[in-house]
Amino acid sequence: MAEHKEEPVAESMMDKISDKFHGGDSSSSSSDSDDEKKGSAAGVKAKIYRLFGREKPVHAVLGGGKPADLVLWRNKKVSGGVLAGATAIWLLFEVMEYHLLTLVGHCLILSLATLFLYSNVCIFIHKSPPNIPEVKIPEDMTVNIALSLRHEINRGFFTLRETGHGRDLKKFLIVCWLSLQFGND
Repeated sequence: MAEHKEEPVAESMMDKISDKFHGGDSSSSSSDSDDEKKGSAAGVKAKIYRLFGREKPVHAVLGGGKPADLVLWRNKKVSGGVLAGATAIWLLFEVMEYHLLTLVGHCLILSLATLFLYSNVCIFIHKSPPNIPEVKIPEDMTVNIALSLRHEINRGFFTLRETGHGRDLKKFLIVCWLSLQFGND
């Protein structure tokens, strides 16, 4: 009796699997009539052809929004600007072998020169000069940073002194091994 119940379940599962492969529909007749009632909306959705059998458009696969618009070149000016900027950065750092610290220094000098010239030109064109805020570093914060830095430096000197006295062989070997590792780079 148990065998009799398992056969229809197995047959129905096989029917569903074969219908999936062959594209047939094994649903009941009531769902067929529901599909007909939906009208052309389901028919139009089924007619959309997407490359490689995707279910979602590429814009949705890329996450939608501005990053997807950038990658898909929907706004050509922004995408072109990003490409030009990335190319300029690549040319600076790879082709011309420019360094980041040098670039930051030159940008700071250029901004200072621009600000100086703008302040002097404002006198001739009767405009008010730019308002540059005054920056002050608090003394207590500076003292705390200096004290903590002094403590760390003294601790490092103490470790070097103890290692140099030969009291800790393990630390000596670790220092030698680290110096060999970083010395080869």
